[in-house]
Amino acid sequence: MIRFFNVMKKNTKDISPFKEALHDHQLHTSPTLSPKDKHLLKTIQDKTQLLNKNNIMRTKAYLDYYQKHPEIQWSLLAHMVSRNAGWNMTDLKGEFLPKLLSPKEQNDFFHMLERGNWLIFQDAFPQLLLYEESKRKQKSLFYLLPYFGVSVFMKAMWEHFWKEPNQELLSIALIINEQHYIEDRVIQNPTYQQSVLDILEFQLQDVLSMNQMLFPCEENNEIKLVGATVHHFASLYKRIEFGKSLYTLLFSDKLPFISKWAKNKVHTGSRQDYWSNVFQDKKEAVPGVSYPPRFKNCSISYNYPRFYSPQLSHVWKKVHHTSPQIGDWYHDEAVVDLLNMKGIPFTGEIKPQYCETLERLDLIVSTKNLIFPKR
Repeated sequence: MIRFFNVMKKNTKDISPFKEALHDHQLHTSPTLSPKDKHLLKTIQDKTQLLNKNNIMRTKAYLDYYQKHPEIQWSLLAHMVSRNAGWNMTDLKGEFLPKLLSPKEQNDFFHMLERGNWLIFQDAFPQLLLYEESKRKQKSLFYLLPYFGVSVFMKAMWEHFWKEPNQELLSIALIINEQHYIEDRVIQNPTYQQSVLDILEFQLQDVLSMNQMLFPCEENNEIKLVGATVHHFASLYKRIEFGKSLYTLLFSDKLPFISKWAKNKVHTGSRQDYWSNVFQDKKEAVPGVSYPPRFKNCSISYNYPRFYSPQLSHVWKKVHHTSPQIGDWYHDEAVVDLLNMKGIPFTGEIKPQYCETLERLDLIVSTKNLIFPKR
């Protein structure tokens, strides 16, 4: 039976107490730091930097954190979304995209994905670690959040959560925060606008449908796929809508099966992690040999090589990031109303669409770039 998921499965939340708390926080100044505060700040900064070296380490850190603090549901969502980011990164060196995109386009697209992945972690993970320390000491330490450059919006939300622990409200606030945080720093950044989004958005989304978010499930000793397709990636509000809907799908009756798969399967960046019958992290195709379309009915035709999907560490080097631009994205109280904005309803059924995407890619590459002439 087809089931539709919608983030507004509960009644509209009363966010007026949070609005009042947020207004109060805007008026407060940061306190003077004690030596213990300074030591804690340094400890959290060092740990965040250590774990923020690449997509593989970030993705694992989110899952490790969720397993210790399952009430912070956003951390599992971040883990699954970060897995998808890693798969998108390795696609750029995999079976299809190197034959459709120039080396410069591949590199530019990777750096945009990596920058967004890095930025979200360096903003969000100190928040998670400060909550962990607050739990350990059994007192709120969120007055330290401004010293990590965290928005006043999230400072007020963490204080609110500490008093009234609403897991869904906190998760949605973190979705709103992360998407606003990368809006100016990545999506509206002129460098990425010119080198990536303007050039690739039509190609990757409208032609190839390379915009699917996949959540593998381990159910009855079988790996299944659920997920959704994001449209209008450049729209801030569409991304927030989509994030809310993914959250609802993840924390539905699918949660035990998704989390079981995530815990049992180490993230490598290769799509072999969830579909080894179709993808292989080593090249099986014979160099110089042209193959006819080999993917049909969601499987590789008999006796043909599987699609190449490398491990991330084998194809991309570590990136040295510059410090993020300073500034709080929160300026308009209307943002608070996004906590009650509806998500996008969808079934969670993604495998037919995903198989159609792979068939299309296979056909395009096999017919020697009829849609994408070589540059």
